[in-house]
Formats: sequence, C-alpha cells, structure tokens
Amino acid sequence: MKRYIHDIEIAWEVLLDNKLKSGLTALGILFGVAAVISMLAIGQGAKQEILEQIELIGANNIVVEARMPGSGSEEESADAEGNDGKKEKQRFSPGLDLGDLQAVKTIVPVLKYVSPEILLESNIVYRDNILKGSCIGVSNDYFNIYNLQLAQGNYFSDIQEESGKRVCVIGAEVGSRLFARQNPLDQYIKFGGVWLKVIGVLDREQVASQTISEYGFNDVNKAIYVPDKTLILRVKNRKLISFHPASNHHVVSNGAFTVVSSSGGNHENNYHQLDKLVMKVNNEGDLQSTARLVKRMLIRRHNGIEDFRIVVPELLLRQKQETKDIFNIVLGAIAGISLLVGGIGIMNIMFATVMERIREIGIRMAIGARKKDILVQFMTEAVLISLTGGLIGIGLGIGISYMIEHLTDIQTVITLGSILVAFLVSVTVGIAFGFSPARRAANRDPIESLRHE
Repeated sequence: MKRYIHDIEIAWEVLLDNKLKSGLTALGILFGVAAVISMLAIGQGAKQEILEQIELIGANNIVVEARMPGSGSEEESADAEGNDGKKEKQRFSPGLDLGDLQAVKTIVPVLKYVSPEILLESNIVYRDNILKGSCIGVSNDYFNIYNLQLAQGNYFSDIQEESGKRVCVIGAEVGSRLFARQNPLDQYIKFGGVWLKVIGVLDREQVASQTISEYGFNDVNKAIYVPDKTLILRVKNRKLISFHPASNHHVVSNGAFTVVSSSGGNHENNYHQLDKLVMKVNNEGDLQSTARLVKRMLIRRHNGIEDFRIVVPELLLRQKQETKDIFNIVLGAIAGISLLVGGIGIMNIMFATVMERIREIGIRMAIGARKKDILVQFMTEAVLISLTGGLIGIGLGIGISYMIEHLTDIQTVITLGSILVAFLVSVTVGIAFGFSPARRAANRDPIESLRHE
C-alpha cells in the first residue's frame, strides 16, 4: 500500500510542476462537465414546469370550450357546403348552455366533478378602489377541479348556488388590492352594476403568464367567482341575445320585451350561455373515451353543429413533455460529445507525456519500480486531471444554471443526482482515456528507456 501511496505522491508532484499543461488539459473535461450539469438542470426544470402546470390546471380534466361556427378547420368549413360547392342552409344550435351541463352530469358516469364557466370582464369596485378583473360564474365543483384552496371564509352553499344569491369568492390579489387594511369577508363589492357579498378569499396561486395564455387558464388571483346562476340571472344571460345572420340583426329579449337592433353596434355576437364546461374524470385511463363520448353527445344536442372544442390539458402537457424530452436528449448528447473531446485531449497529452518522460520511466524501473508502479503513477495523473476539471466544471455548471434562470425565462433545477453523474463521468473519463497511455508507459523496456535521449 505504501508503494501505491508513493506512486500517487509522485503523480501529484508532476502535475504541480506542470500546472499550465495540466490546467489546459483539464479544460476539456471542465467545460464538458459544466455543459452536462447545465443541460440536466434545464431538462429537470422543464419537467418540473410541466408537473407544476399539471397540478395547477388539474389532472384528469376535460374542457369543452364554446366557439362560433366557422372558426374551426378548413375541413370543417368544407363540410358545411354541398357537393356543388353551395352552402347548405345553416342549422340552429342552442349553444353551450346549462342544459348541456345537466346532460353531461346525467349521462356520463365516470365524471367526478363538473362545473360551468362563464367569464365576464369589467371593473371590480369597492368604495373608491377600482380594479380591472374578471367575474367567473362557476359551481363549487370548479374549486375541486382546479385544487383552489381558501385562505379564509367559505365556498358557496347549496342554497346560494341553487337560488343565485349575490355572493362571491375573490382571488388573493383582488383581496389585497381592494381590502389592504381590512378583512374582506362580509364586505360588498360591485361588478357589472350588481353588489356582491364577499364570503371567501382564495389562497394565492403561482400562475405563469405562459400558462394563462397557452392553456386558457384564468388568472385566479385577479378574478372573483360567483355561482353560475347568480351571473346568469343578475349580471348577464347570453341566452337572451341571439344573432340572425339572414337579417344581420341582433334580437335581445328578456321574456317581457324584445328589441331588434342593427349589428353595427357593440352587441356581443355570442349565443353561448356558457364559455366552458370543465369536468374531472375519476381515472386517467377514461380521459380519451370520455372526451369522445362528450363530443358525440354535444353534437347531437347541437343539431350536428360542432360549435365547441374538446380539450384535454393533461394530454397536451404530456405531448409537450415528450417534445422537451427529445430536445433535452439532443442537448445531453451535445454535452456528452464535449466530454468525449475532453477525454481524447487527456489521452493525447498523456501519450505525449509518456514520450517526454521515457528516460524518467527507465530510471524508476532501474531502481526498483515495477510495472504496476508506473501504471498507477500515470493513471493517477490522468484521473487527477479529469477529477480537478470535473470538480471545477460542477461549480461552473451550477453557476451557468443560475445565470440561465435569472437572465432568461427558462426554469432550471439542479439535483444531487446530476452532480453525482457529472462527478462519476469525470472520474470515468480519466480512467478510460488514461489507461492506454499508462499501460504503454508501464510496458516500456527499462534498458531502452535509459538509452533514450
């Protein structure tokens, strides 16, 4: 054992005597390990981001989005034309409404929660404070679907939901901006000319702007939630507004009177009573089959008109994750190539070192050194070079990962596993690429080595 310790000491002294050469040799490993650390951090960050979005948007969810006819694909538009290219007479669709909600609840057996979503945007007013925000009509199931927790207060009661009481649950930012110095519970805010009593305040959610725009998710913190019937009965019911393309007029009726107006005004051309139907199935395996069942059922209810879109957010996120995984594999391969190049650099330098130190090898073997001693010495030099480059590369990779996260919108996550992988790779590269030069040095004939000039 003492012999091997002595061989390692000799290798260390040689490296210290040739600091510049050893440092330049280690650069390839250094940058390779740094690239591996930063690439793994980017990949782990992408995975973490997907998991956070799934948790936020909700797992096992199906969303039915209302849309106007003709806003679909070119194939869908072609289906509305006859064989001679002429458009068929437009059929009537009642639009997405509470009847669809009740039908889905009754017919689809695997649903755990179902909620409508009706979105209106306007000013939220409390005394002299005015905040631009959204009012969303939902049922209590909505909070379960999206895992929205209360910071204080209560959700809607059954009586408040059924009778459309003027109550609301507000987001965290609405509460902090309108009620900075007082408890918002039991206070009244105004939206769309209707006074609403605050009965609950939601916990603050970390919702990325990309998630809001990409998946149509509402900004929970800036919204207020009311029972769906409250919004329909007291604020706005789109079922009372219909558009007749033939006459190019809006017909607005509230049951007591009817007003016909030109479509040139600011009336909303939207006959859907609901903006969305949001549902959660019990098992992930039922997602696609349930989505197909809901689609067929709604097409029948809408007289064959597909004026809605079925979205399964989790499947979209999984597809996005698969795409990012492929991208991360490519980045990891590039980082691995840099490590390979660094290892080849170590091998080249070690071969050159053996040629430079042939006489030294002969002298050591002449005074009693064995082949194993020479092998251990040169192997130690290669491993120390790669290990030093690896340790510095780990620090550099961590620094690069933090810089990427702070200077860009890319999330990075550094794990202990990635650091251990980089460390083991650096040691393995030293062993793998240092063995051949070390064996060549150990197999040198001592007599020829002593004669070498």
